[in-house]
Amino acid sequence: MKPRRLPYTSLLHLLSPSLFLCLLNWHSSWSKLDANSNVQKYTARASALESSLKNLGVEKLSKDEVQKMPWEILESKIGNWIHFMRIAVKLLFAGERQLCDQVFECSQSLRDKCFSAITKNSLATLLSFGEAIAMSKRSPEKLFVLLDMYEIMCELQTEIDTIFVGESCSQMRDSALSLTKCLAQTAQKTFSDFEEAVEKDATKNIHTDGTVHPLTSYVINYVKFLFDYQSTLKQLFQEFKREDGSGSELASVTMSIMQALQNNLDAKAKQYKDPALMHIFLMNNIHYIVKSVRRSEAKDLLGDDWIQRHRRIVQQNANQYRRVAWSKVLQCLSGQGLTSSGGSGQVGSEGGNSSGASRTAVKERFRSFNMQFEEIYQKQCGWSVPDSELRESLRLAVAEILLPAYRSFQKRFGPLIENSKAPGKYVKHTPEQLELFLGNLFEGKQERP
Repeated sequence: MKPRRLPYTSLLHLLSPSLFLCLLNWHSSWSKLDANSNVQKYTARASALESSLKNLGVEKLSKDEVQKMPWEILESKIGNWIHFMRIAVKLLFAGERQLCDQVFECSQSLRDKCFSAITKNSLATLLSFGEAIAMSKRSPEKLFVLLDMYEIMCELQTEIDTIFVGESCSQMRDSALSLTKCLAQTAQKTFSDFEEAVEKDATKNIHTDGTVHPLTSYVINYVKFLFDYQSTLKQLFQEFKREDGSGSELASVTMSIMQALQNNLDAKAKQYKDPALMHIFLMNNIHYIVKSVRRSEAKDLLGDDWIQRHRRIVQQNANQYRRVAWSKVLQCLSGQGLTSSGGSGQVGSEGGNSSGASRTAVKERFRSFNMQFEEIYQKQCGWSVPDSELRESLRLAVAEILLPAYRSFQKRFGPLIENSKAPGKYVKHTPEQLELFLGNLFEGKQERP
């Protein structure tokens, strides 16, 4: 599932009327305080701030609770956490700092200590959730939310440094920075895990029709989503001093993922017992990859050479399929082995007929062709080439080698059996009928000629 990337436009529109009223009450309570108030009153503001966060929806969750939470629920809570961090830093904490500065205008040390006492627990509650996510078990689907969390921490880092200024707040600044680095490290490891997981995916299930494997579509969609985070990933690579943080590193990683996918597909293809279907499977999957890359931002990073190289792989598998699947059928349409020294059943060369051909051998050759063609037809109608252009191209490639050979064979040897008993038993199809049959191949439906 593609992660939600909600742009920050205005914070106030994210608040319900009741929560907005809560913030007004929180602000109003500060107007009653002054520098002569008891310090206890200021530290009591910590509870008021925590209540404000609670009213927003912030929960205190232990690391164990986060670890055991179903992913669907956790993903939603992470999205909420990102909003809460924005609201807390840009509104609540910023407001507390501004008012502390106003009330304790004459004492930098006192206002820093007061601000630290008020916000310490609230910030810790927010950061602890982020830490629990960063320390949780890594999995590919978590990468995007980790990047979202890393983005928000990077976005807020300058404001955090400004708001939590002073020695009294140094530990809080360090905690925020530590979370940012932890998220970056976990995201980087998750990214590396994904490449390894793709190559080692041990899914035994392969479609009997040779269509695009679910792993292929999953990886391609994953890579597409990565390009929504290009700037974040560049920053991430820079964080770990991987090259220069430029697009070259993202291109290198993307190529590695694509190569891992291809290695896995090569291994999966070996599960097919029919070599022709194996080539259909590889052709389908590599074609899907190439077509998807050409329509995405990955095209610019991977480059034309990569695309052309993989298009050749598609063509090579298409050619191999045609050779493996149809070579025996084409052998039936060869004149080799049809001549006989006997006189019986022979015709002259008049009308394009082959001299010295045995009628019995010709009948057997037509019978063999019919049997093999019908077997291939029934089987390959059940195979699938989901891309319409590729499917039509493959049908035409088969027609280009089969139909001329059949026309030539029928013209040359057909007259031998025209006057024999039940000639339709041997010459069952016209070239036009064969062409219609070829139009049914690769639809993923069982058919009979």
